[in-house]
Amino acid sequence: MRHLKYVFSTLFLFAFANVALAEEMDAPESVEGTTRISAEDLIDLVDEYDDLVLIDSRIPKDRAGGKIEGSVSLPDTETTPAKLAEAIATKSTPVIFYCNGVKCGRSVKASKMAVAEGYSKVYWFRGGWEEWTNKGLPISK
Repeated sequence: MRHLKYVFSTLFLFAFANVALAEEMDAPESVEGTTRISAEDLIDLVDEYDDLVLIDSRIPKDRAGGKIEGSVSLPDTETTPAKLAEAIATKSTPVIFYCNGVKCGRSVKASKMAVAEGYSKVYWFRGGWEEWTNKGLPISK
């Protein structure tokens, strides 16, 4: 029994270490099917499109610390084709995905799903929350 307990605790630690490492990995430079944007590009897109949807792919705990005004909360862990359809009017509606920044893959996962579902104007804000706040841009709580 003691041996089994050791095996389970070792497996748990190994799994936890892999999750922690995955969260520390840099997001890719690009996501196929999306247009990578900066904070300034996001502002320009808001001015350009009246129907733009800004999706915050972060978990509620992260969003509690602040968000980009006008963003819709749709954590990557809850992103499904049905939830995308609820948040985005049509497949041609412009949509931006963001998360915590270059050390976060949540918006990568969500934007890949949108592309796979046939959304045609998918923008990916790689710098996300970190870039937005580092540039002193307005936030809401």
